[in-house]
Amino acid sequence: MGDEVMDEVEGWAGRAERIAVAGEQVALVDVAPDRPGGAPPLLVVHGFPTSSIDFARVVGRLAAERRVVLVDLPGYGLSDKPDRVYSLFGQADVLDAVARDRGLSEVDLLTHDMGDSVGGEVLARTIAGESPLRVRRRVLTNGSIYLDMAHLTDGQKLLRSLPDEMLPEGGGPDAVALAATLAALCAPTPPAAGAARHLRASGELVVRAGGVRLLPRLIRYLDERARHEHRWTGAIESHPAALTVVWGRGDPIAVPAMVDRLVSRRPATAVTWLEAGHWPMVEQPARFAEAVLAALDG
Repeated sequence: MGDEVMDEVEGWAGRAERIAVAGEQVALVDVAPDRPGGAPPLLVVHGFPTSSIDFARVVGRLAAERRVVLVDLPGYGLSDKPDRVYSLFGQADVLDAVARDRGLSEVDLLTHDMGDSVGGEVLARTIAGESPLRVRRRVLTNGSIYLDMAHLTDGQKLLRSLPDEMLPEGGGPDAVALAATLAALCAPTPPAAGAARHLRASGELVVRAGGVRLLPRLIRYLDERARHEHRWTGAIESHPAALTVVWGRGDPIAVPAMVDRLVSRRPATAVTWLEAGHWPMVEQPARFAEAVLAALDG
């Protein structure tokens, strides 16, 4: 599997561009549509601890008739990984900068995991007229939008208990161990072929350039998430853009009851359940892409 994994990693890296944002290099993959259909570009925001490669198995289908822009936030994937304090406010600043660099104005928004909260800050800014973006439609996937309901893993709890400091040289799991941790969040339903290899590729990009040592710093987003839930989840609940939830029913962390609560607060929310866990775009890529496109084109 090793050569195939690295081929997948380097293939994704070969599609990436890097732009300077506040003195750091941010990686993005900007995919032109096969057949331009007039829909706004789709801006994709990944979660913790992975990167935009999570969507590599679906980007071709998503870009059939629309431009798709996928960003590796600082600290993740192919972007710079400096030893500093990380904030979701700062990550939203990066999305604003990417929007300006790429000439994005009206977009559709697809977010996953931690990206749901970064997206929540983008939505809050658009409501206040403080963002270069206008969000037309949005798709929310598995993330702890209500942190009090999240079933955090022992590993997440351990990282959260550590000081907000970079791990020492050689600290943290390797890519194989990380892939096993990611795979443990999948549903019992057998995933699509190649899912295990893809999760290993995701793990490789976590450890790339020493990124695994940053995990105690990056996971601070959970504390920030708790402090600003009213702002971020409030924007998810109240933003006027049409909202569709595409959710892996078997997620052991972001449990289905979160979706029920969201729907109770925003009854107009459309919901598509997938027989997947935390990584529906990896576990069930064809069904995931179909559900996202139905939400954006409906």
